[in-house]
Amino acid sequence: MDQGTKQRIARHVSRSFPEMNGVRPSVRQQGGKNGNAQYLLIFKGKSSLPGGKTMNRIVRVVADESGNIIRMSTSR
Repeated sequence: MDQGTKQRIARHVSRSFPEMNGVRPSVRQQGGKNGNAQYLLIFKGKSSLPGGKTMNRIVRVVADESGNIIRMSTSR
């Protein structure tokens, strides 16, 4: 997966989860259907909670080689 595709996916994630703005994901290649490559991108960040507390948040994104997001999930 090239750098431009990673940046495009990161922008999409930061729109949904503003606390992930500027976070660099770890990327792993996975086997996809019909021989198409799929990638797992894991974003790790912290979100602020009321009362000054913070919470670790992990966003997992599965995308194909062209950058189309197949699935996105987050921790609480």
